[in-house]
Amino acid sequence: MRALDRTTWTLTWRLTRAGGRTGLLATGLAVAAAAVSTTLLLLCVAMNLGFQHRADRTDWRNPVKSSHPVAVQAVGTTFTGGEPVTVVDVAQLPGRTAPAPPGLDRFPAPGELWVSPALGALLERLPADRHPIPGTPTGTLGRAALAHPDELVALIGHRPGDPAVTAERAPDPRRIGDIASPTRVASFTGTPLTDGTGSMYELLARLATVLVIVPLLVLAASAARLSVSRRDQRLAALRLIGATPGRIAGLTAAEALLTGTAGALLGAVGYGLLLPVAASLPLAGGSWYMSDLWIGARPLLAVTAGVIALVVISALAGLRQVVVGPLGVARRSTSRKASAVRAVVFVTVVAAYGLITKKYGSADIVALYAFAALFLALAVIGPWVVRVLGRIVTALAKRPATLLAGRRLLDDPKAAWRIVSGLTLAGFVAGFFALLTLDEAPPWGGRPDQLAIAAPPGKVTQLRTQAEQRLHAAGVSAVVGVDDGFVAQGPYDESRQITATVSGGTAALDRARTALTGLTPDQYPLTTTDVNWSENRFTRDFTTITRVVLVVTFTVAITSAGITAAANVLDRRRTYALLHLAGTPLPVLDAARNRETLIPVTVLAGGAVTTGLLCGGSMMLAGGDSSFDTRGVIMLAVCCAIGAAGILAAGGLSRPLLRAVTRQAEARGE
Repeated sequence: MRALDRTTWTLTWRLTRAGGRTGLLATGLAVAAAAVSTTLLLLCVAMNLGFQHRADRTDWRNPVKSSHPVAVQAVGTTFTGGEPVTVVDVAQLPGRTAPAPPGLDRFPAPGELWVSPALGALLERLPADRHPIPGTPTGTLGRAALAHPDELVALIGHRPGDPAVTAERAPDPRRIGDIASPTRVASFTGTPLTDGTGSMYELLARLATVLVIVPLLVLAASAARLSVSRRDQRLAALRLIGATPGRIAGLTAAEALLTGTAGALLGAVGYGLLLPVAASLPLAGGSWYMSDLWIGARPLLAVTAGVIALVVISALAGLRQVVVGPLGVARRSTSRKASAVRAVVFVTVVAAYGLITKKYGSADIVALYAFAALFLALAVIGPWVVRVLGRIVTALAKRPATLLAGRRLLDDPKAAWRIVSGLTLAGFVAGFFALLTLDEAPPWGGRPDQLAIAAPPGKVTQLRTQAEQRLHAAGVSAVVGVDDGFVAQGPYDESRQITATVSGGTAALDRARTALTGLTPDQYPLTTTDVNWSENRFTRDFTTITRVVLVVTFTVAITSAGITAAANVLDRRRTYALLHLAGTPLPVLDAARNRETLIPVTVLAGGAVTTGLLCGGSMMLAGGDSSFDTRGVIMLAVCCAIGAAGILAAGGLSRPLLRAVTRQAEARGE
């Protein structure tokens, strides 16, 4: 293509070098913005793919009934120290050849016990009377059988007639995926679970991705518009001396392509360096296999190419005035207007989000798309709000610094928006999570120190006596009783539960659990905390992910503000130099620059926080499993304080640069 021929590349390189130290600094800031965006975008993609990889490796524990079976598979869940232990019981049918389960190179023989590395290490540390499962490990399960390195999993081989693979088990709707009744299977591929906390994690990952990606896209797009005035002046001069529109577009694309490519490559390197750190983050029960967070060559190329394309498109989007009216650009008489259509778009998206959430609920994928559109709409309306603020501030200004700030907001609202956009979007995130907290209390009875086992009506007395004998033999002090609670559930139409209230803490509770394991072949003893283990873990992980998202969004916001503030000083250095030569004191220029940031960020971030509160509140009401928590309000206040301090710090870091450009003896055109 002629627009990107050798002449274009040569001229682009010379113009970049001719910009001097300030020009190279502006280019470096653009590269840094693209690099940060690429790294975090890749980590977001990695998290979503990581949860999917985990789910793919646990599908085999959800057996599928076959008309031509070769084996029997059952699944149960016991606990040790409050942590779940998945127990898979398998038996090969007579006269059949069963394939090896995942993580093994052969089918386990009757009596063999294969354990995950984490469970094997735990069994070595614990005394035998606290082992969650009986027997001596035969070997170690491979990675193909495990969701993550810290997972506790046991696989036990049986004979076809053993009670563990013949006794019916009652799946508990409160514990999706914890229990599978003996199923005759043809293979160990299983099927994905469509309910339970696994789907909640995937939804949370997508939601977190939306909340992180939108600010990153704004930052990546802003990277191409850093020092836009300097670039437009230079291109307008070239246009006036005869450069064709194609050549102007080629120069712009070439410069953006260079900065975007450099930033994307650095971001890809940063992603690789951060992989071990990301893999150590415990979510959904444990850390990650690094291979789960490696997205692969093609997705890596796709994300980096997308960032480069976004940078190039954003740079080309502002060329129309340079090509059509270069004289106005050269004379600095253009005014970048933000149309009121942006406000119409925002109101429309808000209304659509309300209708969609009401119709589909908060967990539907359509509602997630609507939420993403609403979040993106905040970025659309931002420049228009800044322009309106510019008019108001200019009309009401009583001080020189305020008047200068109002004129800058009015003349170039998009530039002002680029500084505050990150914090505005971060404010939405903080507001969204402020009201969205989860309730940890289970809706059923029981005590955390009381084990329960469901018993059929005709065996209550017999099983109670056996439980007392087992506990006495194990030296466990416990009060054994019978009640009609709902902690334990069995495959019976009518059943009562045998309870053992244990004194002595967690160690004694685990000894009692070990003693009572096998009392009935269809279930393991459990407490009310055990029943609610997956929801409790999700609640903790929800808090962790919330904090990670807030840290990332506010880090991006402050980084974006710092980069853009420095770039704006370089972009306007001729204006600042002229104002200073005309007698404007440096403190007035600095005050105007601060007000140019603080006024819109106060209004926009305040509006974004309000919008986030409304969205979080509507999702809380639609979900039904969350409640108001004053800790969310405290978190919101802390986030706002950190954001305001970050914006002021970002402005302070660029103050020496402002002092440097105003010290120039004369203002020279570029």
